[in-house]
Amino acid sequence: MNRVLFEKNEINADGTVRLAGARAKHVLEVLHGKEGQKIHVGMINGSAGDGTIVEVGKSHVLLSCSLGGQIPEAPRVDLLLALPRPKVMKRLWAQLAAIGLRRILITNAAKVERNYFDTQWLEKEYYEPLLVEGLMQSADTLMPEVRICRRFKVFVEDELESFFPAKYRFVFHPDGESALPALQHVKGERVLVAVGPEGGWTDFELDLLESHGFSSVSMGQRILRSDTACIAALALVHGVLS
Repeated sequence: MNRVLFEKNEINADGTVRLAGARAKHVLEVLHGKEGQKIHVGMINGSAGDGTIVEVGKSHVLLSCSLGGQIPEAPRVDLLLALPRPKVMKRLWAQLAAIGLRRILITNAAKVERNYFDTQWLEKEYYEPLLVEGLMQSADTLMPEVRICRRFKVFVEDELESFFPAKYRFVFHPDGESALPALQHVKGERVLVAVGPEGGWTDFELDLLESHGFSSVSMGQRILRSDTACIAALALVHGVLS
């Protein structure tokens, strides 16, 4: 937790924020917070700044916050992800926020089990705290926009252009072009990354994506789990963009 985040409605009229639960525990036990100590803070979807500890209790911390900084620039990377197993999806949320994404679309695919969409980890009340956890790890404040869409073909054909207005689109697949040469021209541009299920995209799905502007790129011939492939692909794209 490299930046403590809070919602706008948590800020009191005098500019203080009362932390309890996991955030207070982190300040007290990890940062060894004491009165007068400054820590990095930020408002979710707002600016960042510093907070000064003005009160320490057994299970709470009161901060006096100054949020003078600019709102961070939104990431230039979006993700289209075929839904993995629920326990993998739970594990991925924080990592996706930490690595930096503007938009996340969780979608269906031929090799995604139908019952995966019944998981609680697709409900906002369950996944949003995990996104916040990832933001606090990366010291960012901007929450990714999340959408769940079961109808992959309909989305690609009817809504892709408006939801993902990216100049460059890449679908990661073992048989694609080597990723590094393919990504050399994306600096400064917005990029959409598509990662399939652990069973892989079908030929129909790959053809559909490629017909809508996706280039097929590869990170090698090894078959990876979807969470490993997802983070590796996103890290590769971020590395090129930076």
